Amino acid sequence: MIKEKKGVVIEMGKSDSGEDGSSIRVSEKGMYVDVWGGKLWIDVLSATLEYGLAPMSWTDYLYLSVGGTLSNAGISGQTFNHGPQITNVYELDVVTGKGELVTCSEDRNSELFHAVLGGLGQFGIITRARIALEPAPHRVRWIRVLYSNFARFCKDQEYLISLHGKAARERFDYVEGFVIVDEGLINNWRSSFFSASNPVKITSLNADGGVLYCLEITKNYDQGNADSVDEEIQALLKKLNFIPTSVFTTDLPYVDFLDRVHKAELKLRSKGLWDVPHPWLNLFVPKSRIGDFDKGVFKGILGNKTSGPILIYPMNKNKWDQRSSVVTPEEDVFYLVAFLRSALDTETLEYLTNQNRQILKFCHDIEIKVKQYLPHYTTQQEWMDHFGDKWTQFNARKMQFDPRRILATGQQIFQFHPSLTLNM
Repeated sequence: MIKEKKGVVIEMGKSDSGEDGSSIRVSEKGMYVDVWGGKLWIDVLSATLEYGLAPMSWTDYLYLSVGGTLSNAGISGQTFNHGPQITNVYELDVVTGKGELVTCSEDRNSELFHAVLGGLGQFGIITRARIALEPAPHRVRWIRVLYSNFARFCKDQEYLISLHGKAARERFDYVEGFVIVDEGLINNWRSSFFSASNPVKITSLNADGGVLYCLEITKNYDQGNADSVDEEIQALLKKLNFIPTSVFTTDLPYVDFLDRVHKAELKLRSKGLWDVPHPWLNLFVPKSRIGDFDKGVFKGILGNKTSGPILIYPMNKNKWDQRSSVVTPEEDVFYLVAFLRSALDTETLEYLTNQNRQILKFCHDIEIKVKQYLPHYTTQQEWMDHFGDKWTQFNARKMQFDPRRILATGQQIFQFHPSLTLNM
């Protein structure tokens, strides 16, 4: 622990928990893993794969801490089926703002358990998490198809996530998508899907409003069912309405698929393009307004230069536990729209930051009730608006678990009150 003038920094990257000195302990019988909150998800994956097991829900980037993603939600293309990472946790150890180490779960200290999951670090520090596991597949068939029509793209994505709960052979295991408004992006980002000698051009595909949409799907399989996976994929693809000539497929080990973004990171680092400002904006957009969002933002505000990928994919609200601190739109289906841009210079940073403001203003002006994921606000009133009906509960939980308001003060949700005393 390092004391600073304006706060406290806690080293969470190492732990000597466990009798063997390990901070990751896998229970094959219980189908769970106990992991130190500061461990990275890539370390969790490596440890569980030794037992042929893996967590069910992921983030796209694995070099994030367990405690960090569980303090937000943890989402990716598996969320439609398994829910976010926070709905796949059995138990937590938490150090509260009162300095108490508390073990909590669905049945034990449940109020703290639900508060901390998606709680932005406001109620306690996650020091241990018990995470659900499932048998890990061996390989992944990774498929991309293109759309020039946004309505068809959304209809197909929504159809695919409606298959959650179906037998594995009757659904895809991962559903995401991205928006392409920049011709350079489609041929350079994750370019293994596209041929350099025959680049894909937006203009050649009759893109609606100059924009293309890419559906990204995967099918997990083991060596034992390798013969049937192609048949299962073709049966599912026949029900979709993508551009017929736009199917791009690759096959790779499961671990390589999950760690796909890190490989892109290494390439960017080698070119000095990783450690630059990233003015990202992540929004949950209600299904009923996603068409308006497309017209006003993808075909309007963005122009034809994005400076990075734009992810878009739907999720099922019934896969989210509403007792957690996370807020989502009040509809059964909502979309993540993630603007994952990079700024190589001050001028670009200012331009993209201003564009983010334009997007938020557009949503406000035409009353698209978006919710920010990984939110950033500068006033308490903005935070109150963000949490909406959950604010009263959020505030009460703060007073219960961190009455002096010493945790995560930089988010400016609550003001630190040194005069408040603790009953310890």
